[in-house]
Amino acid sequence: MIKQNRATPLTHILRDPVLLFFVLLVFAGLSLFILFPLYKILAYSVTGENGGFSMAAAIEAITSPTYLRTFRNSLVLGLVTACIATTIGYIFAYALTRTALPFKGFFKAIATIPVISPPFVLSLSMIFLFGRNGLITRKLLGIDNFNVYGMHSLVVVQSISFFPIAYLTLTGILEKLNPAVEDAALNLGASRARIFRTVTLPLSLPGIVSALLLVFIQSMEDFSNPAVISGNFSTLAVEAYRTITGMYDMRGGAMMALLLLAPTLMAFILQKYWLSGKSFVTVTGKPTSGRQLNTDPKVVWPLFGFCAAIAFIVILFYGTVLVGAFVKIWGINFSFTLAHFKYVMTLGWEPLKNSATLALFATPLTGMLGMIIAFLVVRKEFPGRRLMEFVSMLTFAVPGTVVGIGYILAFNEKPFLLTGTAFLIVMAFTFRNMPVGIEAGTSTLLQIDKSIEEASSILGASSSTTFRRITLPMLRQAFFSGLVYSFVRSMTAVSAVIFLISPRWNLSTISIFSLFESSKYSAAAAFIVVMIVIIIIAIGILDRLVKLLGAPAIRQQE
Repeated sequence: MIKQNRATPLTHILRDPVLLFFVLLVFAGLSLFILFPLYKILAYSVTGENGGFSMAAAIEAITSPTYLRTFRNSLVLGLVTACIATTIGYIFAYALTRTALPFKGFFKAIATIPVISPPFVLSLSMIFLFGRNGLITRKLLGIDNFNVYGMHSLVVVQSISFFPIAYLTLTGILEKLNPAVEDAALNLGASRARIFRTVTLPLSLPGIVSALLLVFIQSMEDFSNPAVISGNFSTLAVEAYRTITGMYDMRGGAMMALLLLAPTLMAFILQKYWLSGKSFVTVTGKPTSGRQLNTDPKVVWPLFGFCAAIAFIVILFYGTVLVGAFVKIWGINFSFTLAHFKYVMTLGWEPLKNSATLALFATPLTGMLGMIIAFLVVRKEFPGRRLMEFVSMLTFAVPGTVVGIGYILAFNEKPFLLTGTAFLIVMAFTFRNMPVGIEAGTSTLLQIDKSIEEASSILGASSSTTFRRITLPMLRQAFFSGLVYSFVRSMTAVSAVIFLISPRWNLSTISIFSLFESSKYSAAAAFIVVMIVIIIIAIGILDRLVKLLGAPAIRQQE
């Protein structure tokens, strides 16, 4: 009897050819485009010049002062950024979910701007505002020797860039806390401050730790900001690129990629699997009264002042880039001009078109793959289900630099000679961006009763028909989230594709990076503005298409 139960998942998948096909197809894709590149990096790092096994590169990395300093810099930057960004995100989330804060819609919009913006925006703003010709340092304060490059600027830029990640994570945690717990403490005479310290904060601790780990991963992976304003403060993501492109040392770059992968992978495992086993549940399913928002002016107005200050900084930074795109030479000649946009629409049009084209190819592929994997790991039983879930989410922890180096090593020789092709760039976009869609799809499926899909199967529908006509329409909001994330990240990718581009397939972000290296900052600003417009238009179109996807199912239910 025990043997029969153990064989049930295998028997089930063998009886359903469509399910078997999709499981094998997904495993083949995960193996080829995730596991194989990672294996190539590891194998190449422990291979000597003569082709045999050698730990020379690893020993050099462990003992080299340069490698160790770069590794330490990345860790320190990640930890400091994680603490600051999570603090800002928690205050934002608490203010918007727990208090009667005015202008909540405005502050929510402010918190989403860094999520959909292209890279380099905040770094460019730092140069415009605090560089040698900076609006604040030179024009307002008269300082002409301020050094904008280094860790201090990186911390500011990354904190603003990544606090929305913490905010979104913590908002969900704070909204799920049962208000009856805090109300009971309030009825017993506890002050608001004590309730926050002894009830709210401890119960939101899993979200805080999760946000810290997520921001730490993003900070460690960040390539664009350190590449622009790090100065002499070296980080692993940038040094791996410079080691390969500047010193032509592929083995040294691969070793740096492994050093970068180790802490991000550890943080991902802690966030994904260790925290998921911790229970701080206060939602019991029993009816509760609505949450009473804190209206105390001594709490509301300081929080409003803090949120307003962060909003002012975000608007200042993004507004500066917008203005910078329309001036001739920032800091020297502020005359209005459209010359930079003319440059973008002529010399820069090809990279923009390439980025939009490849993003449009990758977006539906990423969205569908994310929903299929979410459906398989939540709704189906088959051998290797947990392995599929882990490997498919693994790319969230793999830095873009590691992805780029892995793809170069894996697909630059026969039988997979794909370097520089549009196909390989699309695959890099697809498998790197699908974890968000998988996570959104998984969360949604866990809230949908299985009986809806079981009824379809009982009526004779196949697994593919049930997924297409029943499950996917119910997943349209998660599908939309995956599509938007995929398109935005594909349009704004830098580190994952900087090794994969070719003269035929140059991309807009790489062109912006080249403009930074040439100190053509206003042209870079114009590029960024055009990209933001394209992204906003695309999000609107995707929203409309996803609503149309759900419309037939809604009409059928009516």
